[in-house]
Parts: sequence; structure tokens; C-alpha cells
Amino acid sequence: MNKQSSKISRITSSMLIICGVLVSGSIGWAQSTSGFCSNRILHGNYGFSVEGVVTPAPGVQVPIRGVAMTNFDGQGHLSQVDHIVIPGAPAPALDWTPGIGTYQVNADCTGTAHIDVPSTGDFVNLRFVVTLLGNEIHTVVVAPFSGPDRAVTSVGIRLL
Repeated sequence: MNKQSSKISRITSSMLIICGVLVSGSIGWAQSTSGFCSNRILHGNYGFSVEGVVTPAPGVQVPIRGVAMTNFDGQGHLSQVDHIVIPGAPAPALDWTPGIGTYQVNADCTGTAHIDVPSTGDFVNLRFVVTLLGNEIHTVVVAPFSGPDRAVTSVGIRLL
């Protein structure tokens, strides 16, 4: 009888673990489809890797690479510094270019942002998706924006 109780106990423990995993997966799904995201999910500093191409003239595509550090306040405002390089030269020719802006996160974890660059008068608009419970952001630059045409994306990871 003791061996049988031990076997039943092991089976019951295994079933509880499996049920726990299934339930926690369901809770995560329910949160993401029922409005888990809001501006509050983005808070703190995020390090971004930026890449893409700029089209300064028809038929001319120039690759760009860069990094940015963006601070989200959890209430729809952001500040950042970035360093963008276009074929080996910073653009603009500043060490770190500061920017300020606003963002809006939708309940489905998609969102928009607008960043102004006071030192140059430039601005950029973004569409983004928040992933990994707010620890990662994937962005794409969208029109309107100042300057030449571009196809630029970035990935940001929250600093812990």
C-alpha cells in the first residue's frame, strides 16, 4: 500500500505541475488579448540598436547604423540620446544627439511615438510593438518625418 501511495503522489505532483504550466500560459494569453498593455508597460531606460537605409536621391540608398538610449516615463513621455552613423560619419556630426517626445501604447501592445530633435529641428514618427512583458520594443520609422526617405528599424531592450 505504501508503494502505491508513493506512485499516486508522484503522478499527482506531475499533473499539478503540468496544470500549473497550462494555467499560467492561459493567464499570459488572456492578459495580452484583453488589454495587458498601456503606457505604464514602458518605463525606464532601453538600449536600442538602429539600422536601415536612407534614400537621399532617387535610386540612391545609403545604409545607416546607430544606437540610442531612450527613457520612457510610463506616462507617455520619453527622452533619448542617439548616435547614428552614415557610411562612417556621424549624422548629424554630434557625439550624442538628444531628443524628446511622446508615445502611446495600445491595449494590444502596439503603439506610436513621435520624437523631436531640438538641436537639428528634425523629427521622426515610429510605430512599435512591445514584447516580452515590456522588456523589448521593435520599431519602424513611418511617414511623416523630416529629411530624406528612409527605411529604418530598431530593437530596444530594457536595462535591468
